[in-house]
Amino acid sequence: MPTWLFYWGAAIVLVVSFVLLGVLWRTPLLAARERGREIPSALSRIVLGPGRILAQVVSVALFVVVWLSAVFGDTDPFRNLAPTWIYVIFWLGLPALTVVFGNVWRGLSPWRAIADAFVWVREAGGSEARALAEYPVRLGRWPAAVALLAFVAMELAYSDPASPRALAFAIALYSYVALFGMAAFGRDTWEARGEGFAVMYRYLSRIAPLHVEDGRIRVRWPLTGLVGPERVPGSVAFVAVMLGSVLFDGYSRTTTWQDLVARVEGPYIVDDPTFGELLVTLLNIVGLLTGVLLVALAYQAACAAARWTVNAPRSLTGDFLFSLVPIAFVYMVAHYFTLFVLQGQFAIPLLSDPLGRGWNLFGTAHVTPDLTVISPNTTWYVQVGALVAGHVAGLAVAHDRAITIFPARRDALRSQYALLALMVVYTVGGLWVLSRG
Repeated sequence: MPTWLFYWGAAIVLVVSFVLLGVLWRTPLLAARERGREIPSALSRIVLGPGRILAQVVSVALFVVVWLSAVFGDTDPFRNLAPTWIYVIFWLGLPALTVVFGNVWRGLSPWRAIADAFVWVREAGGSEARALAEYPVRLGRWPAAVALLAFVAMELAYSDPASPRALAFAIALYSYVALFGMAAFGRDTWEARGEGFAVMYRYLSRIAPLHVEDGRIRVRWPLTGLVGPERVPGSVAFVAVMLGSVLFDGYSRTTTWQDLVARVEGPYIVDDPTFGELLVTLLNIVGLLTGVLLVALAYQAACAAARWTVNAPRSLTGDFLFSLVPIAFVYMVAHYFTLFVLQGQFAIPLLSDPLGRGWNLFGTAHVTPDLTVISPNTTWYVQVGALVAGHVAGLAVAHDRAITIFPARRDALRSQYALLALMVVYTVGGLWVLSRG
């Protein structure tokens, strides 16, 4: 099938979905179902008590193994556990786990586990563990946005992101910042404002049917957590990093960008290759920042147009931000599905030989990954289906929010015209980038 047909098909699906939402979805539905129903209290106590502690112990142990692998293991990234674990299992696998089971990162974060252990020891000794300073409200989520941008910059802009030694330094630096932030401003505050991964997984967990409230696990309909406004400073920038980084990753694989990289690096590749790599890194950083800015500006423009259309008394930027969260997730699915399925298999033998020393700790060192498990056609259809489904979900979330804040149904629908156009642009643009990767 010609690629243009997928573009038109995706756009038509979004327009039809918009019309159906306007006709059939007349009252807010998500907010009324946000809390959901509580699961048996005994199960909640087990999962959030002993289960969480066990998960934290395992998480810290894995964290140590991965860091030691990065420091002392084989410098070949294909024989070292650290690159595969960080870029595939952690970065790609955990988001999928999050949208199914909720904010599991709270129990799996090694930095949170270390902070919890420190607090427990202090309190057991009779001392009170208190934050050293009050977090500046004006900073909002800007520190988390910077932290996430630093990670994706290393992955997408640095010349050798899979280098175990470079990863060892990055792990140590990020760990220092995370633990210092928790000590300075408190565990919960830093996780909600400054720890990039914690903020990202908190956003993605709003899609999930499971969430924790008042120490109890509750089950609800998917997407019902994406309700209400998001007015914390830096939130738009953070979501833009989530979306824009994946957009740049896809575009950086096109022949257009690769040709540009070759022209920049070419004159120095023989005489001064280090300087050439530096120029390419800077070029990639500029491209990454451009992708993030384009996503943020497009969203801001759509919200400004929506405000002008209905003559709203205030900015709508915070009201519709959660509608981008499902899109950010499906962008990750569409762009990294193949990498996760294929490269993720290598984690099995690497767990038995994390340092690349010829060990066989769990008897899986000789497992051979199957690289033919998915076909190119399967990958393309998964990508198209994920992008379309995610943007339809975003439309539904935005529509529910619109009919919540605008009493007049006509205003609610008119406010969505610009966001519909934005969703179409995001969908077609994402498909275009994927088709040329």
